Amino acid sequence: MDEVTFKSDTVLSDVHLYTPNHRHLMVRLNGMGQPVFLSQFKLLWNQDSQTDSGTEGGHHGMGPTEEMPPSGPGSSRPPLGSGCSSDVTIQEGVGARLDEDGDLDVERRPRTASDPEPAGPPRDKVHPTILTQEEDDPLADEAQESSTQDIIRIEHTMATPLEDVGKQVWRGALLLADYILFQRDVFQGRTVLELGAGTGLASIIAATVARTVYCTDVGTDLLAMCQRNIALNSHLTAAGDPEVPFSWSQEDVSDLYSHTTILLAAEVFYDDDLTDALFKTLSRLAHKLKNACTAILSVEKRLNFTLRHLDVTCEAYDHFRSWLQRLERLADGRLRFAVEPVEASFPQLLVYERIQQLELWKIFVEPVM
Repeated sequence: MDEVTFKSDTVLSDVHLYTPNHRHLMVRLNGMGQPVFLSQFKLLWNQDSQTDSGTEGGHHGMGPTEEMPPSGPGSSRPPLGSGCSSDVTIQEGVGARLDEDGDLDVERRPRTASDPEPAGPPRDKVHPTILTQEEDDPLADEAQESSTQDIIRIEHTMATPLEDVGKQVWRGALLLADYILFQRDVFQGRTVLELGAGTGLASIIAATVARTVYCTDVGTDLLAMCQRNIALNSHLTAAGDPEVPFSWSQEDVSDLYSHTTILLAAEVFYDDDLTDALFKTLSRLAHKLKNACTAILSVEKRLNFTLRHLDVTCEAYDHFRSWLQRLERLADGRLRFAVEPVEASFPQLLVYERIQQLELWKIFVEPVM
């Protein structure tokens, strides 16, 4: 398999959408026949250059540890909207061709076999590295060269139908992981529940400091991938060993209700029905937990042009915000929900593009006195 071309009916995660020229390690096919890739994420512990907020267009690259091509000040690539003045200079003295309406007619020459090869593959293609069972894992050698405490390895897909996007790595999970690393003292010794954990990236990060992390999602295939990722990162934290895979024991349920004080959710607000289910579950859990809790939610504000509005809208994000407002107005006599945004000015310890549209929100749930 020399190259993979993603079809138009698939969804490609932002982590890889902006890194099409990188080579990724394909390790197997999952139960749905989808290629599963292995990426390595490096924690940038003592690098001051990674500490800006990203809200002013901070562009640190995405995904695996390979470096992104330059794309900012000092880069050889012109920024968007900069124009192509060099092309204008070349065209001086050459008679411009106009069409019958007087518009500039640009002739596009088809590429011939004698033309030099392009610098990289087109943006709609990636070139995975295929790993067979007989071959050594090249990422293992790279991990040995760095401190094992600095490396997180995640199996994931790169493009799936909408119903399987939980198998991909999304920037919202990376932003949430950054926040956990920044607020390690807050998570120290706590019991944490993540709803819709996907590949388990944020849960794995939380488990490096928390006492217990309950990592939840739906679908056997997705949960098997998440379980595999926990095993891949056993050097960071010890994993539990349930008697029945993907099930809850009475002891688990009792421990969760008795000790959970932090709930997490990242990038699970892209569909209104899913958002409704998440907030209803959050409210139901809050009423059953024995302690006050804090929910930390990561969301990306995605802009879409809709024919219904004939304008650019953020319907999924607007629905998410409406739920935050609804929780604040909720008055059932038992609990109080206080909502506040988290300023994304904390250090960036994972390599990805932290854009303005990435947001963190906190919901404080306390008994009414």
